[in-house]
Amino acid sequence: MISAWMGSIAFFSVSILYVLLALGLPYGEFAMGGKYKRLPKQMRIATALSILIQWTAILFLLQMGNIISVDFLAPMAKGVCYFFAVYLFFNTTMNAFSRSKKEKMIMTPLSFITAICFLLTALNG
Repeated sequence: MISAWMGSIAFFSVSILYVLLALGLPYGEFAMGGKYKRLPKQMRIATALSILIQWTAILFLLQMGNIISVDFLAPMAKGVCYFFAVYLFFNTTMNAFSRSKKEKMIMTPLSFITAICFLLTALNG
């Protein structure tokens, strides 16, 4: 399913940014309101945890899109995809109101596209 592939690639792209942020690289203007150029240590830990959540969401998206088959994910895949669709639509709104121009210009459309992909995959899966 194309929406599962697209959503996975988009969300994985975001997770790469989060890996860089967790490592302390100066890309903070692209995330979390752009308040910090380099995230403080506590925020880096939270960012590292969110990477695991993002990768787990990608697994559910790929499961729902019939790209992978993991039996224990199957019963929850549709609900998880709907959850992330709603979460990412909310995230899109928050990004759109960010003070950071970089977050607005890059993360808002990326979040919106990913939300649509999660929704379409859940609806068609």
